Amino acid sequence: MKKSFLPLVMLIVISVFLGACSNTKKSASSEEITMVWYPNESGNDLKAARDEIGKVIEEATGKKVTHKLTTDYAVAIETIANGNAQMAFMGAQGYIEAKNKSEDIEPVVVPSGASGTLEDAVYHSWLAVRAEDAEKHKENGEFTIDKIVDSKFSFVSNSSTSGFKVPSNSIVTHFSKQDQWKDLTPEDLMEGGKFFKEVLYGDSHQGSAVNLLSKRADVAAFCDTCVGNYVEVADGEENTAGSTYKVRDDAAEPFNTLTGEEFTLISVTPVLNAPFVANASTLSEEDFKKIQESLASDEVANNETIFVPEDSEQAGLFKKTDKERFVVTDDAWFDPIRELAK
Repeated sequence: MKKSFLPLVMLIVISVFLGACSNTKKSASSEEITMVWYPNESGNDLKAARDEIGKVIEEATGKKVTHKLTTDYAVAIETIANGNAQMAFMGAQGYIEAKNKSEDIEPVVVPSGASGTLEDAVYHSWLAVRAEDAEKHKENGEFTIDKIVDSKFSFVSNSSTSGFKVPSNSIVTHFSKQDQWKDLTPEDLMEGGKFFKEVLYGDSHQGSAVNLLSKRADVAAFCDTCVGNYVEVADGEENTAGSTYKVRDDAAEPFNTLTGEEFTLISVTPVLNAPFVANASTLSEEDFKKIQESLASDEVANNETIFVPEDSEQAGLFKKTDKERFVVTDDAWFDPIRELAK
């Protein structure tokens, strides 16, 4: 009796557990829309920008928007993929990973470039060193990544487009031309011991930059848009190898203890802009279309809390330098990032 009873009890417990998990998935008819955010956009300094996006969605659908903030890329990706959130703002790589987990994940809009189109809808992946070490990364007067071997290196997250996928691909492409590194793979860069002496992860672009400036890392990967609210150009031109940036005197956390610290870019690579995405199994087609239409509207394009004027001191998610706005795209637009995995 005891032997036959135990498996039955275990079966009941497992069934109850699985039932509880499935019940957490939101339905497409829910009167609430949950928006999940990456760690990069979860800081207090971006609350006004998040709330304004939420307000646009609420007005479009008549439903309450709840913001789910995260400290881990994987949590955000899993949350949208399993239906525990109906929308997310995430990088191209995170979108692809979520799409691989669930075919229901669809892009809603992406921020355009200055032209107001997809033609220049890019931001930039940086490899940076502390300004005091910049001269060590020059060869024949030009900046190079040749000297990053055996360094302490900081990525953002394995699921980050500009904080891992793009820089790791660039590093492999560059070094695999050398006989010593002809078999190098992105996986070899994930931990210290083979190519890098040590590998750290910042868990956000801000965190990766802090790893560099606090001297935990010698070189770091992070992107321009995620640290743009905290730094300013000290020497050179924006998004150019050799340019030096300085942490602003009024920088918010986590840079508030690093004001005045400087870093220099040794590599700059364009990256496809990050999309707002939806889970079509938990967001109705009607709401999807309403949200898409509203986000892509002229009204939102001219909303200075969402697209912050270039000369404004206000922290925001997106800058308005010319005709920036949200534009509609499809899954195929992200294929160049998929190609990096092949």
